[in-house]
Amino acid sequence: MKNYVNYSLGLVVCLLIILIGLHFLPTITIGGEPLRRVDLLSEVRCPKPEESVDVDSAALLPVVKPAFVDTCRAGMTCIEDYSDSTLRGMTPFYEAIDRLKKERGFVRIAVFGDSFIEADILTSDLREMLQKKFGGCGVGFVPMTSMTSGYRPTIQHSFGGWSSHAVTDTVFFDRSQQGVSGHYFVPHSGAYAELRGQKRYLSLLDTCRQASLFFLNKDSASLAVRINKGEPQYYTLSPSAHLQKITVDGAIGTVRWTVERADSTLFYGMAMDGDRGMIVDNFSLRGSSGLTLRNVPTKMMSAFNACRPYDLIILQYGLNVATERGSNYDHYKKGLMKSIAHLKECFPQAGFLLLSVGDRDYKTEEGDLKTMPGIRNMVRYQQSIAAESSIAFWNMFEAMGGNGSMATLVHSKPSMANYDYTHINFRGGKHLAKLLYETLIYGKQQYDKRRAYEQN
Repeated sequence: MKNYVNYSLGLVVCLLIILIGLHFLPTITIGGEPLRRVDLLSEVRCPKPEESVDVDSAALLPVVKPAFVDTCRAGMTCIEDYSDSTLRGMTPFYEAIDRLKKERGFVRIAVFGDSFIEADILTSDLREMLQKKFGGCGVGFVPMTSMTSGYRPTIQHSFGGWSSHAVTDTVFFDRSQQGVSGHYFVPHSGAYAELRGQKRYLSLLDTCRQASLFFLNKDSASLAVRINKGEPQYYTLSPSAHLQKITVDGAIGTVRWTVERADSTLFYGMAMDGDRGMIVDNFSLRGSSGLTLRNVPTKMMSAFNACRPYDLIILQYGLNVATERGSNYDHYKKGLMKSIAHLKECFPQAGFLLLSVGDRDYKTEEGDLKTMPGIRNMVRYQQSIAAESSIAFWNMFEAMGGNGSMATLVHSKPSMANYDYTHINFRGGKHLAKLLYETLIYGKQQYDKRRAYEQN
């Protein structure tokens, strides 16, 4: 066999000679750019010492202040604020807290959601935590009637003589008449609604300082109100094209509103509040996706804002949209962004926080409980919705524990979720409320640190 080693050795020697020769060639320039000189020993040769620079004669670089970096405490799922220069994320809420510390006033939060927060689940405990820290009392807004009044523990609610209409009705619903909660209520003769505070479930709910009624009377109306089962106070109202509010003050444990006469009058709800501090209103609507919010008339929304301006609007939706293996929610994204834009227009002072959908589990063919793939896709879409809408986002799915966390809540002792592996119960609501409360307070602390840093 012919030996090729000598040929290979000769080729290597020739290559080395060529490369050494290239090293001694003058610098070649192409298009005004000098080519790098060939240097076989560049990787092993010691670098030349840098020329010393006279510090006194050198121009000093300007001191650039680094941007403040928000941190997230270990084990916490923090709020991601995508707000732009319009500041429609968390800033209005944090500023409202600062104002509350300086002067007597309110910080109002509206929570719009579906059956996940029905009957004041989650919002009740969040309300108590915020009221204990910042002041306030009362349950907030309550519709005239409710299908969940029998098992809502935060208020004793009784009523009679009403025709109730909701946006989820399939017939006989006039969208142009709906209020902020997606309802309107038509009274019959002698219609009444009563709210009675209680203290068995949570604190700060047995009495309030203000009780209000919201209605629209296109004709004259006569109403009566009884505080703590005392003598009735009567109101005779002239026709008006605008949303009306009647408020009574005192140490109110029970309030009963009665319609004496109300032709062409629509009612929307009641409220029990303190005379200062935190207000948290629950606007849950079973079966809602959040898309119907864009259909509430601007005039009505704006009028309600004039009566009850919110500093933070929390949106909790997704359970009624996500499917087991849904991967494309483009249509839902477009619709919810329209709802958010509509709310921004109607509540121009409010900040916005979008909560992701929570975990939802299903059984595989092998009988294992796993998170629906469509849920994880929905979370990604909701984060994108928040980013493109320039509002804040809280990944509730991650805060719950991520994949399989709903099954963990269901099987905990005592159970914190229902066996549909979709809805939390009141114990689960308290658990999530604590997580959300902690991230709200932590976010305020980071906001204060950032503002102090920028002012220095």
